[in-house]
Amino acid sequence: MHLVRAAALTGYVELAGILKLNPYPLLQAVGLPRACLNDQEMKISADAVRQLLEDSAAQAQVENFGLRLAENRLLSNLGPLALIVREGPTARKALEALVKYIRLHNEALNPRVEEEHGTVTVRPELRLERPVPARQAVELSLGVVGQALRTFLGDSWRPRAVCFAHGAPRDLSVHRRIFGSRVEFGRDFTGMVCNAEDLEQPVPHSDQLMAKYVRQYLDALLINRELSMSDRVRELLWLRVPSGTYSLEAMAKQLGVSGRTIERHLKQDGTSFSALLNQVRAEMVGQYVEAAGRPLYVIAELMGFSALSAFSRWFRDEFGCSPSEWRATAGQRRRAASESRLSG
Repeated sequence: MHLVRAAALTGYVELAGILKLNPYPLLQAVGLPRACLNDQEMKISADAVRQLLEDSAAQAQVENFGLRLAENRLLSNLGPLALIVREGPTARKALEALVKYIRLHNEALNPRVEEEHGTVTVRPELRLERPVPARQAVELSLGVVGQALRTFLGDSWRPRAVCFAHGAPRDLSVHRRIFGSRVEFGRDFTGMVCNAEDLEQPVPHSDQLMAKYVRQYLDALLINRELSMSDRVRELLWLRVPSGTYSLEAMAKQLGVSGRTIERHLKQDGTSFSALLNQVRAEMVGQYVEAAGRPLYVIAELMGFSALSAFSRWFRDEFGCSPSEWRATAGQRRRAASESRLSG
């Protein structure tokens, strides 16, 4: 089970009050103790937090619950991680530190940074326990990254674009307030695209000596959290499945080992390449299918299937219904699950 600092729920009670929600039955329904609202260092289930955000959005009938939580976040909510982020000499170094050490704050979040043709793209990856809706957690994560960058680059700074794989909400006002006007939905990936030159701006008052000491401390904390081979392959699959370059050979080349070495380590981890591929597909596919504007044959291609019929068979085997049936009942299914947990 992946854990997250209870600081992830900063502002939750206040937002619930604004939206006329009683937060405590919602917490109880997902198995979170009330004490986590008062102890930011308490480690709680990341999956329970994800479900709490989804349930809260459904009960309040708002599609931007997670993003609203991000709007007033401060760097201090990241705990010790905020120290190394704040002391980066440039916004780029601050972002790199955030990506490197974020697991100390949230074990379920594993963002990636890619650079190409003068742009830097930050792509969140949620390490889910099972294929479940995660729209609110995804938007919360990107919102926090955006708020952190604005701390260094100024309140007027906005990313070049923000892309979401899920569909657009009815109300875009919060998205535009936080990210600017270039927010796109139904894309092939979820991520924040920034101008590389923006990130070279120096961070005022950074202290490199302090950064050195903080880095040593955080590196020591990371020693016992090194990624296994299955974790590393899984990360690469999340990046490569939509582009179609996810073969075992491609993984081996990027990791600098042989395919046999990967297979041996995966066997030691109790899994296999095909099992990880299937797991990643199952986790990714929900956000694509629920975006009603995306044709199913396009989703089949994104998931690496040569034909829609093969994708449909796989989907039915995984979820017990066809992709079109899943899409038609998505909203009803989320509401029913939320009501079931609350009544239970």
